[in-house]
Amino acid sequence: MAERIDERIDGRTVLRISGQDRVSFLQNLVTNDVRGTDRGLVYAALLTPQGKFLADFFLAPDGDGILLDVASDLAPGLARRLAMYRLRADVAIETTELHVSRGLGPRPAGAFDDPRHPTLGWRQYGHAEGTGPVTDWDAIRVAHCIPETGIELLPDESYILECGFERLHGVDFRKGCYVGQEVTARMKHKTDLRKGLLTVQVTGDAAPGTEITADGKPAGRLFTRAGERAIAYLRFDRAEGPLIAGGARIQLP
Repeated sequence: MAERIDERIDGRTVLRISGQDRVSFLQNLVTNDVRGTDRGLVYAALLTPQGKFLADFFLAPDGDGILLDVASDLAPGLARRLAMYRLRADVAIETTELHVSRGLGPRPAGAFDDPRHPTLGWRQYGHAEGTGPVTDWDAIRVAHCIPETGIELLPDESYILECGFERLHGVDFRKGCYVGQEVTARMKHKTDLRKGLLTVQVTGDAAPGTEITADGKPAGRLFTRAGERAIAYLRFDRAEGPLIAGGARIQLP
């Protein structure tokens, strides 16, 4: 049997959404179908009315509530915004002391498969401390072009379809309305994406955050790097010919 790896994730906060209206409340706000928590973990986001990314998170069933696993630096603002939308709904939002752990190998009891990609293993919520980091999660993310909050996913700037949310099972186009749905649906059905994330080959020295140019014109930006590969945000109409980032050459897949 394969060895199980179990690591606590620092920098995550778990909110708990409870109350009789919790499912319908979230269903009208977030990008994915909250009813999917009946089957396991749901990956979703909250957007601005203009369709820009605010926060991504995981939703997990928890008895008569729903756990919301989000980056800690986004948690206070997200909780305030959810409270603003609550109005007269029978919903309570509280911060828990639960820790988040993740791992590869056999899934322990009470854990959930990460819905974004099979290589990301599982996530679990509880009070166990877990071990320190032992897995190169950035290398996994780069290999499969999986964006991370605060790196590739930028609040009030990113659009989720440019960041691969459809491929990562983070948006449902049949669930009905949610905040930012009109812009997202228009990008899906009426336009070809002109910008987006790709995993690229990097030859030479270039730090994350370095601008990518094509014939001297801005063409994108380099983000997470793992060895000679990196996630890059690119303008597809300019991503032709030699691409340069600092002292490195960028090659498309």
